[in-house]
Order: sequence, then C-alpha cells, then structure tokens
Amino acid sequence: MKKTQYIEKGIDSIKSIECIVIGVSAGGFEVLSYLMEKIPKDLSCSIVIVQHRTADNDGYLVYHLNLLSKILVKEVDDKEPIKKGVVYLAPPDYHLFIEAGETFSLSRDERVNYARPSIDVLFESAADVYAQKCLGIILTGKNHDGANGLTMISAKGGQVIVQNPHEAEAKEMPNAAISKNNDAIILTLDEIISFISN
Repeated sequence: MKKTQYIEKGIDSIKSIECIVIGVSAGGFEVLSYLMEKIPKDLSCSIVIVQHRTADNDGYLVYHLNLLSKILVKEVDDKEPIKKGVVYLAPPDYHLFIEAGETFSLSRDERVNYARPSIDVLFESAADVYAQKCLGIILTGKNHDGANGLTMISAKGGQVIVQNPHEAEAKEMPNAAISKNNDAIILTLDEIISFISN
C-alpha cells in the first residue's frame, strides 16, 4: 500500500507503533503461515499473537512458523521482557498479559469467551501499556473473542484493523470486531502485511 492508500483507508501511517497484537482462531494456521513468510527481517516493533490452541498442542505451530519467518518466532516465557523484532506466541492454555515495564505475564485464570488464551485479555493489557503506540489486528476466527479488546485499544488511541470478512476462512470473529468498532479499518491480508512491512 502507498501512503495515499493509507490515508484513503483512514490509517495513520505516521504513528510510531511499538507493539502489534494479533488475534486469530479458526483458519489461523494458514493465515499465520502466509503472514510470517512476508514479515520483513528489519521489523522495528514486536508482534504478539494469540492463536486459540488447546492444552494438548504439541508446539508444532511455533516450529513451522520459524521455518517460514525471517525473524524469531517463540512461545512466551513468564516474566520475559518484550523485545522489538521478535514474534511472540501465547502458549496453549495460558492467558497472556503485557505488564507495565513491557514484560509478559502468564496466567491460568478462568477462560474468557470460552478461550484460554483469550485475545481480549492480551489486547486489553496491551492497550494499557502501549496506548497510542499499539496496533490491534483481528484475523479469521469463529467466536467473538477480541472484539472488546479491540475497542480498548481504540479507546486508548491505538489503531485497529480487521481482516476483510469476505476473505476470512471464518467470518464470525472479524464480523464481531467490526460490529463493535466503527473506526476499525477493514483490510485484506495482503494490505495488512503491506501496512506492517511499512
């Protein structure tokens, strides 16, 4: 996307983004594979992802994404400092929080929106820490997780993007996010990648 296209779509490309948080569920394996293959190696912020995964997940997703990615993809460790140029993935069956001081915290609190990890939990904590320097992105998924968290990011001055439901494998999560966020920018996956890359 060129700068004029950002303006036309209502995206403030001038803002300094320090943390990108991404929520994805059903259809996530394919979408994240495509996304990680395209992310540039000189990424100047951190990316934190909640992909709904079950407790018995064997860790193959992280291994697979590292094969495709030009930058490190890793599962989060409790109390780990957040570094730029790294892609972090919430461990299965743990909520992922971002704490003041830009560190991670893991919790096995009750499920939120029937999920653990919950996208809302990550997004709301990221909004508190990064405020206007946070970009929240909702991708394909079958439930409503992430819609409230995206609202929090927007309320704190951050930017919010939703994958175009027409191209999403599962439309429910993008549609829920759009219905709760009138200021959400709706982009195709290729447009999202272009924006992150810039």
